[in-house]
This record gives sequence, structure tokens and C-alpha cells, in this order.
Amino acid sequence: MNSLFVLFDDHRRNHLLPLTFTRPVAEIRVGILTIREKWERMLGARCSHLTTEYLSKKFPTTSQSGAYTLINGGVLPGSKLAETILNLPLESALVSKGTVIACKLNSKPLAGYSPAPSHFTKHVEYTNQFTEIIHPWHIFSLNGQAIEADFELITKNRKSEPISSTNSVMNPSKIFIEEGATVECTVLNASTGPIYIGNHAEVMEGSLVRGPFALCEQSVLKLGAKIYGPTTIGPFCKVGGEVNNSVIFGFSNKAHDGFLGNSVIGEWCNLGADTNCSNLKNNYAQVKLWDYVKKGFIDTGLQFCGLIMGDHSKCGINTMFNTGTVIGVSANIFGDGFPRNFIPSFSWGGAQGFTDYKIDKALETATKVMERRGIDLSNIDSEILTHIYNETSAFRK
Repeated sequence: MNSLFVLFDDHRRNHLLPLTFTRPVAEIRVGILTIREKWERMLGARCSHLTTEYLSKKFPTTSQSGAYTLINGGVLPGSKLAETILNLPLESALVSKGTVIACKLNSKPLAGYSPAPSHFTKHVEYTNQFTEIIHPWHIFSLNGQAIEADFELITKNRKSEPISSTNSVMNPSKIFIEEGATVECTVLNASTGPIYIGNHAEVMEGSLVRGPFALCEQSVLKLGAKIYGPTTIGPFCKVGGEVNNSVIFGFSNKAHDGFLGNSVIGEWCNLGADTNCSNLKNNYAQVKLWDYVKKGFIDTGLQFCGLIMGDHSKCGINTMFNTGTVIGVSANIFGDGFPRNFIPSFSWGGAQGFTDYKIDKALETATKVMERRGIDLSNIDSEILTHIYNETSAFRK
């Protein structure tokens, strides 16, 4: 029986806020690809989403007659796991330590449905190891192994474009350059991990790149950039300065000098010139990070943890962020001093205090920013941002 593949959100979606305010969990980029793109390559089939109701217009569940195979959107694929999921009996669940990894239904699930073990009489316990994303810091912490896995998946039985002789190269067998990419007068050190340069991406002169590193489609690494892996720059980004072990989802800019480390930046963000984020506390203590479920700070267990920034947020020149800062969707931060380390969505201000970033002004800015990339802010996107504005109002009081 043919089955349609659907990636579902479970309880982890709330722990992954603010990144999942604007996307299902499976649209998170870790490694070179998003989680959805990984599953589609592994399964050789398209995947749709099963997410919260306000996102379901943009990320709908595909309809068909027949079976539906639901896969947890926070679980990264592996060949053994994929094989086990494909062999699941109808109306059964694949479970690990009380969490549903996958299940197979005989009808389309309703929007917002999140499968639990109690929903099924037939369970298959999965005892092999697998990789999953539960908290935002897992994205950069797991980025190295995800780049390695994606690099093998994308480049298998393929040949890289030639590497220009103007570059200084170490371990060229682990460097893959896609068609249309430009890389000149750069140091590419793949001895510490693979380096992937996407279609029509550009690495400008004087850049220093240490893998694992991914520069995705049509992104630009600016003159003299210093990149420490594991780092991913998603599609249509402009990045300069110093970056260490960070993931930028796409369509975002950090075009100038300044440090970004152990961080995750969403889409349509802009970091002003000389923005710096601390990723290590002065007392070397473990970093605590804001959690939307607890409505307070939780221990990451990490000594290095920088900035988590939701989509459409911006900061002005010379902005300074404390270790372990979380910024919501469509916040605008500027001025001197260190702003607090949790900045709610649609906040306007800085260290001296914040006011409400009115939704009409925020949508106006988003429209202008997206127009510069030839993309319209759709009515659905406006509805999503308006929903987030209303949903997060209590955090701004």
C-alpha cells in the first residue's frame, strides 16, 4: 500500500520557540539541509507537514486516499531508521522511551494532531540510536555531524566543480563546489571537516574557512570573513566578520565585522555592523537559556552558548548581546549597552527599555525587506506574523 509521508510536530515545538513560531520543526536547518529535505532525500519522496493550526495554511498536510506515514519532525533520518519506518504495520507506532518517532495511519490526521503512544494498541520499540532536535542549542551542537551526513548524502557519486588555483586548499577530497559558485583567493581547510559551497554561492577574496562548513545556494561570504566550523550559512545570506559554530537558516545578513558564536539565526534577520554576541560567561559557568514552556531560564549544560534569534528580527550597529540571549520574532534592537537576555517578539528598543513594535509597522518593514529579494510578503505570512504578535503580547507587558 502506498503511503504519504507527513512530518509532525510534537511537544518539542514549544521548546524550540522562537524558531518554530514561524515554521514547523522539520523546516529547521541543521547541517546543509532542512530536516524535511533530509527525509525527502532519504525516502525518495515528498513530505508534507502536520503542524499547529495557524501554520497549516502555509505548511499543509497533503491529502490522498490511503495510508499516512507520520514521522516526528524533530528526528533526523538514518538508513536503519528509515527502513524500520517503511516496514511499520498499519495503525502502529514506532516508539522510543515514550516518544513517538513514527506511526502509520489509515486516514488523514486533523491539523494539530500529535501522536502519543496511548493512541495505538500496537507499538514497535526502537532501540537503536538516533539523532533528534529538542532545544535550540541542539541545532548548533549537532551541526557538525549533520554537515558530515548531508555532505555524504548530497555528493555521493557526484563530482565537484574544479577548485580554482588561486585558493589555498587542505584536504580537497572533502571540498565540494556546486555549479555556478565562485571561490577565489581563499583558504579552505577541510582537514577538520567537509566544506560545501552551494549553487551560485560566492566566497570573496581573503576569506578563511575551516570545516565543517556549508554555504548554501546564492549566499555570499564577504571579503576577509573568518569562519570556524561547524557552521552553516543557509541560502540567500550575506555574511562577514567572525563566525564560529553557528547556523543561519537563510535570507539573513551579518554582512560586516563582529563576532557570532554558538548561535542560531532565523530567516529575514539583519545584524548591524560590529554586532557582537558573547558565547562564554566571564565566570565560565554553564549557560542558561530562556524556555517558552517553563516561562523562565533553563540550564543548557553548555559552557558555550550565544544568540538565538527568531525570524524577521534586526539589531543596529555596535549591538552587544549577553551570553545566552533569546530574541523572538520581529524584534528591533538598537542603542548602547547590553539588552536583557530574553527579548520578546515584536519588541522595539534596547538596554534602556523596550516598547511594543506595532504590527502594522512590523509588517511594513517585513514587506520592504522581502521585496529586496524579489519576494512578496503573502497574506498568509501576514496572518502568521499577526497571530504571533497577538500570541506573544503577554511577554511584552
